[in-house]
Amino acid sequence: MPHRARFPFRILVAALLALLLGACRGPEPLPADATPEFPAAWYADRHARGERVLRVDSAQSVLAVSVRRGGALARLGHDHVVSTRSLAGSVALDAGRADFYLDPEKLEVDDPTLRREAGLDAEVPQSAIAATRRNMLEKVLDASRHPRVFLHAERLAPEGNWEFAITLHGVTRKLSAAVHIENTPSGAVASGAFALRQSDFGITPFAVLGGALRVEDELALSFRVLARDY
Repeated sequence: MPHRARFPFRILVAALLALLLGACRGPEPLPADATPEFPAAWYADRHARGERVLRVDSAQSVLAVSVRRGGALARLGHDHVVSTRSLAGSVALDAGRADFYLDPEKLEVDDPTLRREAGLDAEVPQSAIAATRRNMLEKVLDASRHPRVFLHAERLAPEGNWEFAITLHGVTRKLSAAVHIENTPSGAVASGAFALRQSDFGITPFAVLGGALRVEDELALSFRVLARDY
């Protein structure tokens, strides 16, 4: 008789359990990292009710911050663009609400394309880029203690602007800005820009030489967020 291979019983049981659990499981959950700053459960509830919920497409979204130098010795420094393509979060347009978060460790300094778009064409030495990123994470953002930045947005009626509550460096501040929203067949694209001051978040702008070479307090932030139907 031909030899019949034995299928281990424990593997069979595991396979059956996985099949049963998969059959009972509903749609893939929305981001599970529910915190007071990112209320994933709120979006999961809206989605369960059949309301339209969008999820940020990180790869197709970008947030960029222009960082300018100042002080009497500003000519010795460089302007920089700090950006991320790892923005995550959810959007409920009908409810006029969106929540995003990002990991400071994934911030990039001086993406060549974004530098050109910001009008900063001069090449920056890699040593300066590395030093800027290190100072940003360790001395400015204190990323080890504040591992996430959160943005909560609500549409303001009737003017159409949006109010942003930004939690940065453990401090939350609110500001309003115009947001342009374009609907797409599979979601929406939101874009806009606003300015914020580091000192409003308890951050002392980085400086050396007694402030003769420093980072300006005000930062210019722009974003383009693509969100797709869940």
